[in-house]
Amino acid sequence: MSHITLIRHGQANSQATDEASYDQLSTLGHQQAAWLGDHLRDTHQHHLRLYTGTLRRHRETAASMATGLDPVEDARLNELEYFTLAAALRDEHGVPIPSEQAHFTKHLPRVFAAWQDGILQGAPESFQSFETRVREALREIAAGDGPALVVTSGGLISMAMRQHLGLTIDAMANVALAIMNTSIHRLHPIGGTWAPVMFNAVPHLEAPDRHHAQTHV
Repeated sequence: MSHITLIRHGQANSQATDEASYDQLSTLGHQQAAWLGDHLRDTHQHHLRLYTGTLRRHRETAASMATGLDPVEDARLNELEYFTLAAALRDEHGVPIPSEQAHFTKHLPRVFAAWQDGILQGAPESFQSFETRVREALREIAAGDGPALVVTSGGLISMAMRQHLGLTIDAMANVALAIMNTSIHRLHPIGGTWAPVMFNAVPHLEAPDRHHAQTHV
């Protein structure tokens, strides 16, 4: 088993209200990714492989990181569709989509719980399908040779943590809310299984003049 370093994409379009308009990096998102790439090079972190989802924000993050590795795109590494799920919860169960960020923290666990319970007819995929594709994609990457970088999204990272830490659905939602843009999360093989040895690290954003770049949305 090879260790896997999961990277959340850089800041996307935080003003978006649908999947399509969200899927592009902001100017800050490109800068966050460039700083991360610099950090990986400056600290001589050794990765032989690079994987991304097929979303624009994944590709742009990988490009701005400038690792020198040729990315392998895999749609199984794509994000869950929060906006679509939220719209289904609103239309089918009367739960409004929050207009303020403070309300989002209570809304996401409700979306995840309804999705897991299978009561969203408008869900683009089942919760169980999402869970399976994440598990299978990461298992295949881990079976390859050498350490791998995986540029993906916060929802997928929270699912990976759920699978390896036994998180409840509420805990998974809380983890997803905490994940920062271009944060680093590492799964390391210990005793024949993966152990999360790093979560939500942003060493490339710790300098005082970069604190403004520690974003969640």
